[in-house]
Amino acid sequence: MKIFNTLTRRKDDFVPLEEGKVKMYVCGPTVYNFIHIGNARPMIVFDTVRRYFEYKGYDVNYVSNFTDVDDKIINKAIEEGVSAQEISQRYIAECKKDMAGMNVRPATTHPLATEEIGGMIEMISDLIEKGYAYEKNGTVYFRTRRFKEYGKLSHKNLDDLRSGGRSLLVTGEDEKEDPLDFVLWKPKKEGEPAWESPWCDGRPGWHIECSVMSRKYLGEQIDIHAGGEDLVFPHHENEIAQSEAANGKEFAKYWMHNAFLNIDNHKMSKSLGNFRTVREISEQYDLQILRFFMLSAHYRSPLNFSADLMEASKNGLERIVNAVEHLKHLAGAAKTEKMTEEEKTAFAKTDEYVKAFEDAMDDDFNTADAVASVFDLVKYTNTTAEGESSREYLQSLADRLVKLSDVLGLIVDRKEEILDADIEKLIEERQAARKAKDFARADAIRDELLEKGIVLKDTREGVQWKKI
Repeated sequence: MKIFNTLTRRKDDFVPLEEGKVKMYVCGPTVYNFIHIGNARPMIVFDTVRRYFEYKGYDVNYVSNFTDVDDKIINKAIEEGVSAQEISQRYIAECKKDMAGMNVRPATTHPLATEEIGGMIEMISDLIEKGYAYEKNGTVYFRTRRFKEYGKLSHKNLDDLRSGGRSLLVTGEDEKEDPLDFVLWKPKKEGEPAWESPWCDGRPGWHIECSVMSRKYLGEQIDIHAGGEDLVFPHHENEIAQSEAANGKEFAKYWMHNAFLNIDNHKMSKSLGNFRTVREISEQYDLQILRFFMLSAHYRSPLNFSADLMEASKNGLERIVNAVEHLKHLAGAAKTEKMTEEEKTAFAKTDEYVKAFEDAMDDDFNTADAVASVFDLVKYTNTTAEGESSREYLQSLADRLVKLSDVLGLIVDRKEEILDADIEKLIEERQAARKAKDFARADAIRDELLEKGIVLKDTREGVQWKKI
């Protein structure tokens, strides 16, 4: 398996730190509003990377944070007259709904920055002790030039940055030893959330958060650190400096970055009026279509969102879904059970499509070519499956299509829709069964509803249900 490594600027063979295991950290969103489709791309891309590792038999520890303390969150809280915590908790919940709609699996751990402040203070103290950081009037800065390898990820030169590149300044320009030093801790402003520290009541800088959360949940060294290409500099560059200065060892072996997403060939921005949230997209399309669209291009290629491309994605996904439904329909009416020798030979040919799929994914997770392999398999099933086919052959074809699609996070085996009235009727039957102490029947009803995508929650006010 080869991964394009931003650090080396080439495709490197993947060799895990620990055989059979992958430690992966993906920078998550800052939660002050509904996530937009730019946020959705890394979520979908790296969820697919995780799924493929698991398909290959790896045990993946996948950590993705929520940045729940930030200027944007504070500004939104002031605007609404509520606490920053209320804003962040609200939009974490909304983000998780959108992730579920896109079939993005929950991370092994979703750490919150506000719950890891102690670890941040500890790392900052360590950096001061080692001479990599210093304090001025309550603000703690990182000595960028002290870390000799600064710029190795973004391939930027410190002197070029100083003479006219993107500024690293955050606050207190006149207090810094060097204009390129960046903030690790800053004093609170009036009305802002703050925590006690040896330097002042304040809050951490953005970059230190990920370094600390990655170390706590994955250890001092990780296999893969990932995020959007906008995070390469300064965020990921600063993470490397902090982590390697504090821990004295290489932080991450592989750095993966997805390219930008444009809308109708323009960069997404509120000023252009083309800012689209995932929630808005869900009002027009099933979010599985958005996922299919995101995977239709290689993750390192810029991607352009448009209505035409979404319609094409809708049709493409429908082709796979229809193929699975057709196979299941034929299997249900099949007259013979076991595969014939001819069918065994025919099914063995599908190994070619599986190999093509795996070859594409092994080559830096080329989902565009992987999807093409799935379409080739669809075409093959459509030409070889017929009314006279055995149930085993038809089901095996369907299972293979479902399995490869699942690696991409695409749900193509659609469960039968259930009406609200039928749900309520089954809930009433379950309540009656519980009253009669027939717990086996009550559990069976719960399981039946869960199979159809309905989750029950028993509350004091009665049984609540929701579709997933």
